[in-house]
Amino acid sequence: MTSFLYAIDRRFLNPSLGAKDSPQLSLLDRLLTPAILFCMVIGVIIGEYAPNVQDAFDTATFHDVSAPIAVGLIVMMWPILTKVQYETLPTLFSSARIWIHIGFSFIFNWIIGPLVMLGVAWATLPDLPSYRAGVILVGLARCIAMVMIWNQLAKGDANYCAILVVFNSVLQIVLYSPYAVLFVNILGGQGQDHGIHLAYGDVAISVLIYLGIPLLAGVITRYSVLFLTSPAFFHHKFLPVFSPLALLGLLYTIIVMFAYQGHHILHNLGPVFRVFVPMILYFIIMWSSAFALVYYLSRRDKRKKGTWGYEMAVVQSFTAGSNNFELAIAVAIAVYGVGSEQALAATIGPLVEVPVLLSLTWIALLLGRRLDWDSQRGLEDADSEKAEESV
Repeated sequence: MTSFLYAIDRRFLNPSLGAKDSPQLSLLDRLLTPAILFCMVIGVIIGEYAPNVQDAFDTATFHDVSAPIAVGLIVMMWPILTKVQYETLPTLFSSARIWIHIGFSFIFNWIIGPLVMLGVAWATLPDLPSYRAGVILVGLARCIAMVMIWNQLAKGDANYCAILVVFNSVLQIVLYSPYAVLFVNILGGQGQDHGIHLAYGDVAISVLIYLGIPLLAGVITRYSVLFLTSPAFFHHKFLPVFSPLALLGLLYTIIVMFAYQGHHILHNLGPVFRVFVPMILYFIIMWSSAFALVYYLSRRDKRKKGTWGYEMAVVQSFTAGSNNFELAIAVAIAVYGVGSEQALAATIGPLVEVPVLLSLTWIALLLGRRLDWDSQRGLEDADSEKAEESV
């Protein structure tokens, strides 16, 4: 994991590196999905054969959430938000091109995406309102973490990806709470009659805690280390050691959550596996539609060289097709409880997203070489140009 993150940070810091220097998944990263599955199994076994573990975790709580779980949720987000390049914010106002892509991303992430997840959740889980609510919460949380990894693997534009990550981070703080109330209570049919009504105040406080606290910690950590050391030390020494905390926090949280859910899962395997269906459909629909539209615009708008093209197709498709499952898990736990079906549905998110999005990175690389990208250099041309610059 450390070597992989080091490679990513090198390319993010120095885009001129050639194709041969592009990051490759290490053995640990390839085992991420099995690791998540393994942690789920361990959690279920603990929950089934050590029922008193729930009482042990509940001895201390933070905003009605078990303190050990709250710590895990915050640790998941802290390293991720430390890596965001907040200094790129001024570039939001520097050109018309960035506003075009911000508008494109806003439409896909905050209009189309939630509606698509709402649609597939209703179509596949009409008789499971609790699981449907958890799936909808995942669809509302826009990705600000793994998208940077997928973008680098598929050789997208790192600078534009960073800007869109910052943009969606800010909008997530503002929009997630009202969106959750609208899509879960009203459009999702989760009214008081189902006994699972979602209150705006509870969501807002959860977002403030589990996104606001790690965001503040990330900003302080980033600029403190940069101030006390140097950019080279921060990217090449600090981040490779600090970044794996996010993975550890995720795996730890999954073990604890499934320890709470162990007995419930073993007696409800059917609904659990049904949650896979809307999430897989969502990732594929969002990614393919965004990629296809950018390709169409690239072919159609030949006059605006560089506005679209392969690198921007990667940025927009992975930004639209991935989700911030950490925030969805945190909100589901805080609002519905760690033993709820909503929290269980949200927890399935990373198990589905990692293999699906990883597969889509290879598809993107294949399409980058097979398709004709008129308004921007192709993937092979981009690799050759970067290789020449590095020499």
